[in-house]
Amino acid sequence: MAKASDYGAFMEKFTLLPDPSSHELPLIGLTFAVKDIFDVDGYVTGFGNPDWARTHRAAVMTAPSVSAVLKAGATCVGKTVMDEMAYSINGENKHYGTPTNPIASDRVPGGSSSGSAVAVGAMLVDFSLGTDTGGSVRVPASYCGIFGFRPSHGVVSTTGVTPMAQSFDTVGWLARDPEILNRVGKVLLPPFPDVNPVKPTQFIIPEDCFRLLSIPMDRVTQVLVKSVEKLFGSDIIKHVILGDYVEENVTSLKHFTSKENQTQEYNIPSLAALSSAMRLLQRYEFKNNHEEWVRAVQPDLGPGIRERVWEALSETDEKIDACQYLKTEFRSALTDLLGDSGVLVLPTVPGPPPKLQTDPSTLESFRARAFSLLSISGVSGFCQVSIPLGLHDNLPVAVSLLARHGSDCFLLNLVQTLYGSIKEQVEVAEKTSY
Repeated sequence: MAKASDYGAFMEKFTLLPDPSSHELPLIGLTFAVKDIFDVDGYVTGFGNPDWARTHRAAVMTAPSVSAVLKAGATCVGKTVMDEMAYSINGENKHYGTPTNPIASDRVPGGSSSGSAVAVGAMLVDFSLGTDTGGSVRVPASYCGIFGFRPSHGVVSTTGVTPMAQSFDTVGWLARDPEILNRVGKVLLPPFPDVNPVKPTQFIIPEDCFRLLSIPMDRVTQVLVKSVEKLFGSDIIKHVILGDYVEENVTSLKHFTSKENQTQEYNIPSLAALSSAMRLLQRYEFKNNHEEWVRAVQPDLGPGIRERVWEALSETDEKIDACQYLKTEFRSALTDLLGDSGVLVLPTVPGPPPKLQTDPSTLESFRARAFSLLSISGVSGFCQVSIPLGLHDNLPVAVSLLARHGSDCFLLNLVQTLYGSIKEQVEVAEKTSY
């Protein structure tokens, strides 16, 4: 394990130099770290748990996503701490220690790509690689005040990455500024047609989603709205009630609607049902991937994670076909809502990072609201970027933009275009009492 001076972000440090080249490489001079879920030739992929590390051999190949950024000129400086088996969005690890949130040291860093986010936020590396299944790049990015990108599902290779749930697994990346975020994207994403001239056709703000926030919604929405108005005008902004739209256009949600979803004051019933479907399929795929190992090894797992892992092992295939149909229907409905170049604006998470060592049971309300938001890109497979919006009450604030599947380069370019104006509005917002 790394020393405290490294914010507890690293599992182990080593140096992988970029391939020598006479060409001018896009990531030359940049350093990066990788989550301990990626295979690196000669190193054991630990998956956040010492029992996993103890029962697996060193990798004999390096994951293509890691190789790609090395070939593009970046230098890898080590592997980062993660939540056990990628089964948490908190970032706490009872075995290896919890990486220290560089913005709020008494708060969780977010997970499961905890060390990857902390390494970037603490300026130990220029960017990092993580994975995002249910929110594991977006959440720690928002908690640590940095950018986090979850690409469209299936567009970046997950070969050489320990699977969590393949229907949702993505390789994502984190950076402190949108320019580096975009440069990494140009290396990892497949070549798309030139998207520089594309102007967004609409920014859709779902007011019901922003009402899930535990901080004043204007602190998040107004920064984004004023930035968009400055660059693109006010006509481009549309307001919707996303829960109603989803309920009306995704009929297969009825298989996942429960009385609890309908009565929870802190949630949106249709999005709670969407989250239920996502987590059900996630449990089922996790079971298929890891049941044999869990039952054979009986690993020592931390609080919250232990319960989720064993719950997954009892999942049946009863609703799996309905989950797959829902994914198709939801992607179609969201594609219709956004159109070719529309953008959906969302809170990344429903509030600031929770305090360290909070009892998991007291976080259930927060987790429910969080997964209602996080499941939108999870189930649709759309790309999403979390953007830091400074501090509110000395804790980090973030907003997310989503674009349709395959619009990754468009979204990364858009963030780079918007961010100068966003920074100006953040400065104003931090001086204003909402």
